[in-house]
This record gives sequence, structure tokens and C-alpha cells, in this order.
Amino acid sequence: MSLSLFYASAQAQEPIKIAEPTFKAGEELSYRLKYGWFTGAEAHLRVADTDTKFEGRPAWHIIADGKTAGTFDVFYKVRNRYETYIDRSTLLPYLYTEDRHEGKYKHTDRVEFNHQTHKIKANSGEYPFTGKVFDFPSAYYFARCLDVSKLKIGDKFELRYFLDDAIQSLGITYMGKEKAECSLGTFNCLKFNPTIIPGRIFKKNSKLYLWVTDDENRIPVKANVELIVGSVKMDLTSAKGLKYPLNPIKK
Repeated sequence: MSLSLFYASAQAQEPIKIAEPTFKAGEELSYRLKYGWFTGAEAHLRVADTDTKFEGRPAWHIIADGKTAGTFDVFYKVRNRYETYIDRSTLLPYLYTEDRHEGKYKHTDRVEFNHQTHKIKANSGEYPFTGKVFDFPSAYYFARCLDVSKLKIGDKFELRYFLDDAIQSLGITYMGKEKAECSLGTFNCLKFNPTIIPGRIFKKNSKLYLWVTDDENRIPVKANVELIVGSVKMDLTSAKGLKYPLNPIKK
């Protein structure tokens, strides 16, 4: 990483969270991931009420399920579930669990966030933290509630999340406004470019682009990411229980 890029990353700041969350209990979103012409996986996210309180404060229960589909399910079956409990006001996480079954690989974890002692307790040990740190699902819902109205093309911000026994940093660049088409129609969207860590499936210069509805819902409707071979596209296939009406562009 060049010095200039490091400096730009260090100066990236998170936009201010809006006062009113963009989602409510009962929201359900479904996505299809396609590799070329083939449906490779499906994902489902939902927000639920819960009577469980953390530090005396009410919370939302968020559940994210992902699984392979079609031919991919025959050769490499994936059944993953991620759950998080987040504060209804701050949207910060209290408890995160994951249950991953990917081929022969299995992994479970239970992660507790203590915002009073600033410590994360996972199966592998304790990790100190400062500022806002999320798990991946809670980072997604928190990002939907950021005020991005003053962002200019090229502006960057960062979100930190705990994953695989470490606090990771996700850099996000605002790319401007575009129209994007998904299974539910065509929408006016905000386009973002989240960073990607090169690895087994991502090239060194792989790009991930995400289109989010430019409305009060801030729902991702489409994504495209380059792989070492080919690319994967994400498509919103269902949206129920939304807090605000979903308004596709009328033809």
C-alpha cells in the first residue's frame, strides 16, 4: 500500500448516523447470487423483535442465512447462519453468533460486545477495542442508517467489524448516483465501492460495486464482484415488511 493511499484511508471518516433507523422489525430481504448464468447461492436477511435486553436496553434480533443452490449445492454445499442482537438506538451489537457449514469445513463462534468495558469476548479469547466495532451483519444495518447526503464522488469512509478473531476495517468509496436493475424493477441508487481483501477467489485488483436504493429504505438491490475467474452478481429478489414504500422507476 502506498503512503498516499494509507493516508487517505486513515483520514476516512464515518458519516453521521441518522436519527431514525431505515428498517423495522418484520423486514425480510432475499437475494440471489449468480455466477455467469448459474444461480450459485441464496441469502435471506430478517429483522425480528426480541424481549431480550442487553445492559438494560431493548434490542433487535437480526438473522442472516446463506446457502448454495442448484449445481453448486451438489459439489460444495454451504449452510451458514449469522445472528446478531443490536441496540435499537445506537445499532451497536451486543451478541453475535455464527454457524458455518461449508463443504467439510464447520465453524461456530459466539461473540459478546461489552461497550462498558470495551472488550470483545469470543470463543478464542478477549479482544480490547475502542470506538464503534460491529460484527458483519450489524455493520450492514448500521451502514444503511448513515447520512450520506453530503458525500461527494470519491469520498471514503470506514466501518470496523470483528471477524475471524480480529478487528477488520472495511473501506467504502462513494461512486455517485446511478440507476440499477434487479428482479423487483429499476431503482434510483447510490453506488459504492467497498474494499476487497485479495485471497483464494479474489484477484489483487478485484472490484466490488454495490447499488443501494436512493430512498429512505437504503436497501442494496444489486452488487457485482470480480473473481479470479469470472464474476458474481447479487440480485434482490424479494423485499417484505419494509418501513417505507419501495419505489421502482415507472417505465
